[in-house]
Amino acid sequence: MALGKRRQKQTSFWVETSQLQARGRHPFYGRLNEILDRAKFDAYTERICRKYYAKTMGRPSLAPGVYFRCFLMGYFEGIDSERGMAYRVSDSLSLREFLGLSLEEQTPDHSTLSKTRRLMSLGTHKAVFRWALKWLAAEGLLSGKNLGVDATTLEANAALKSIVRRDNGASYDEHVTELMNTEGIEEATPAQRQRFDRKRKKSLSNRDWVNPHDREARITKMKDGRTHLAYKAEHAVDLETGAVVALTVQPADRGDTASLPATLAEAGCAVTEMAGQAAQAEAVGPVETVSAVGVERVVADKGYHSKQALQDLAEVGVRTAIAEPDRKRQKWSGQSAAQAAVYANRRRLDTQIAQALMRRRGELMERSFAHLYDTGGMRRVHLRGMNNIAKRALIHAAAFNLSLILRQMLGVGTARQAADRLAALCFAFLRLVHAAKSALLATGPRWRTTRATNTHCRHQWPSRQNATLSTGC
Repeated sequence: MALGKRRQKQTSFWVETSQLQARGRHPFYGRLNEILDRAKFDAYTERICRKYYAKTMGRPSLAPGVYFRCFLMGYFEGIDSERGMAYRVSDSLSLREFLGLSLEEQTPDHSTLSKTRRLMSLGTHKAVFRWALKWLAAEGLLSGKNLGVDATTLEANAALKSIVRRDNGASYDEHVTELMNTEGIEEATPAQRQRFDRKRKKSLSNRDWVNPHDREARITKMKDGRTHLAYKAEHAVDLETGAVVALTVQPADRGDTASLPATLAEAGCAVTEMAGQAAQAEAVGPVETVSAVGVERVVADKGYHSKQALQDLAEVGVRTAIAEPDRKRQKWSGQSAAQAAVYANRRRLDTQIAQALMRRRGELMERSFAHLYDTGGMRRVHLRGMNNIAKRALIHAAAFNLSLILRQMLGVGTARQAADRLAALCFAFLRLVHAAKSALLATGPRWRTTRATNTHCRHQWPSRQNATLSTGC
């Protein structure tokens, strides 16, 4: 066999379609497209996005269905930036088919994705998220009766060393130099400035400092103990199915009790809008109907415990199972309503139902955080501004909810899990083949040959004691 060499070839001007290699359809994205087509996703997105485009001016832009599919793909592939999405789509034939683009059509560039994102409002992205929730209810995977609430931090696309003073716009080094000048230290070197800053008592307050490139990012302590500019993403999760019912992005320095009303308001509106909706006949989930009375119970950790929060939830008829922190003896003079709400919450915490919901919340909340931000590629955001991050996070959450349907149908929720399942199936088949060959060699027939005395083959049949066969040739 001769050595093959790679040579430069001149591309043909015309290529017959019969000569093109047939591309295999991706089983995961093919099934996802079936769900989207059955729910008429493209017609819905074009209807809600029609107001952003002119009727007859200019060439046709990126279709809304293609735009939202790119962000859905970003979740399933774990891609953290729009540049990465654009490159991944241009490099894959199966993703071209998922987007509905032929080989002659150009895939969307990262600038096209970013311009389209800025063009569409946050309300449009919320509408797509609600559409996924409605389809989830139709598949029997949304109850809305018991909700768990928790929050996590997302590292902002802004450096802490770039912060400036809110009052005079001075940088951190300029501020330290000014403090040294007030103590009589003139023309300090960088080493002297570092030693002075290390010894002084300091604190970075969001009231005094801001990043000029992302003014909505806040200085906060991350889960791993580091200090960064960050945002806060808060989830409301259905404790029966694990679906994300509501998602809000808020400043990272906002307390849990202050951010809870916005998230519960979004969740309450979503569940009330679909209250009493029955699942379709061929639903894949176990839930028959969405809660007819809306949200009935809220489960959260001790960071959400406060008199006012418990009283507000009790006034609207929502029962709470919020862990109570260790506090001193409370004074309830003139706070009878808050006292009744706190004591009722304390009694419910000792019940078996509340304890089971607490365990369920710990499992499902962390699962949604891990899928959306760790494997989903959004733990450190590549966008700036609260609205931009919320747009991306909402489509991520919609993809997470759609993955619950796919998990019921296929047993996997992402494309990588589908690839791992296929690889495991292939290895299992190879192991079975190897085991069968080993068993055949150990107990199978042995062939014995004898040389004939003449030119013709003489068949010698074995005796009953010998189970081997021979043709005699």
